[in-house]
Amino acid sequence: MNLNNIHNIYFVGIGGIGMSAIARYFNATGKYVAGYDKTKTDITEALKEIGVNVHFEDAVENIESQFLDPEKTLVVYTPAIPKNNKELNYFNANKFTVLKRSEILGLITENTYCLAVAGTHGKTTTTSILGHIMRECNVPLTAFLGGISENYSSNLILNGDEVSVVEADEFDRSFLTLSPDLACITSMDADHLDIYGDASELVKTFEDFAKKLKPNGKLFVKNGLPLKGITYGIEDDADYAVQNIKIENGTYVFDVKMPNTILKQVKFNLPGRHNLSNALIALAMAVEYGLPKPQLAKALASYKGVKRRFTYQIKTNELVFIDDYAHHPEEIKAVHQAVREMYPKDEVLVVFQPHLFSRTKDFGVEFAQSLSMFDEILLLDIYPARELPIEGINSKWLLNKINNPKKQLIEKSQIINKIKASKSKIILTLGAGDIGAEVKIIKQALINEN
Repeated sequence: MNLNNIHNIYFVGIGGIGMSAIARYFNATGKYVAGYDKTKTDITEALKEIGVNVHFEDAVENIESQFLDPEKTLVVYTPAIPKNNKELNYFNANKFTVLKRSEILGLITENTYCLAVAGTHGKTTTTSILGHIMRECNVPLTAFLGGISENYSSNLILNGDEVSVVEADEFDRSFLTLSPDLACITSMDADHLDIYGDASELVKTFEDFAKKLKPNGKLFVKNGLPLKGITYGIEDDADYAVQNIKIENGTYVFDVKMPNTILKQVKFNLPGRHNLSNALIALAMAVEYGLPKPQLAKALASYKGVKRRFTYQIKTNELVFIDDYAHHPEEIKAVHQAVREMYPKDEVLVVFQPHLFSRTKDFGVEFAQSLSMFDEILLLDIYPARELPIEGINSKWLLNKINNPKKQLIEKSQIINKIKASKSKIILTLGAGDIGAEVKIIKQALINEN
């Protein structure tokens, strides 16, 4: 399909973080874009501000007439859309070209030099670092991000169309639509077992992704993963390795050992060894692309992060409030490591909203272990997203597995009062559900209190 011949693009599920980035891209390149989503959010409001029409009722009559010609309209949908969606069923029944988000990403990037970031954790941060440092080197790129970059207040970095930087998402095997020139795999921890069945099938799919590289393409892998490629790691014998780590005023300062040189005194402002690893692989990919190392190091120091990735909401001597998207046990452990490294003497309270019944069931023991490490735990009900309940799997079931006397199951309406009653100096909100919508409310209440 030649996207140059398509003028109208309609999105079913336009408010998704990945969907909205593509909608922004097409809008910026002169296409007529509109779509449906079930919920009004900051993302949908931001789309409206740039001229993209969005409606929130699933009804065919809400679709503008301009999008009702199958010859002139391309329809993009997300797999998160339920099968009984009226608009999507209408488009399918009337012989429109209907493609998944991942298929569109494959089409957009196929004629570009493509850098793809894969892995069960770290994709969004790594992609946004890579997009930022390459943009700072004035590479003519488009970067599609799975989060809102603090540097650009957007999930799209647009500086040209010769190079693309993308998240290679393993959910629903979406990343197999890509054919990158440079790719990395940050991690292969078990996840999405509702899709894959077991961890070995997930690993096999990452192996399939590695085979999708273009001829002469390069694969980077976190040191220790069972795949061959250019390795990277923290304080180890990898091809690219972070060494001599120090923390100065909350900033990492370190050296980077490369195959032919050492880059000294590199600075990076995001806390946590997991973020240091993300910065390293972004730097390695940009170096292999051919960009000047001193300029990349300067760009890395100016990187501000991604919203809901260890985002400081309040940072004073009396109170620290951090919000993070962590929704897998390994991600929760990474946040715990980061917060303990930054605040080793202070008590930490975590408010956690589990995401998906299936994930909670598959990793109940691991969730309990990672949450038990905090000083105090406030647990919310499971956010179902696309799922129906699983009998016997609920937050009370998870709470019983947590080995910590300071644990409570609470309603959203209780969050603020429970936080105020706590003596913990460090407050964390974690989860990939609608807990993000509570952050502004919590922040305001805590500011007013203090």
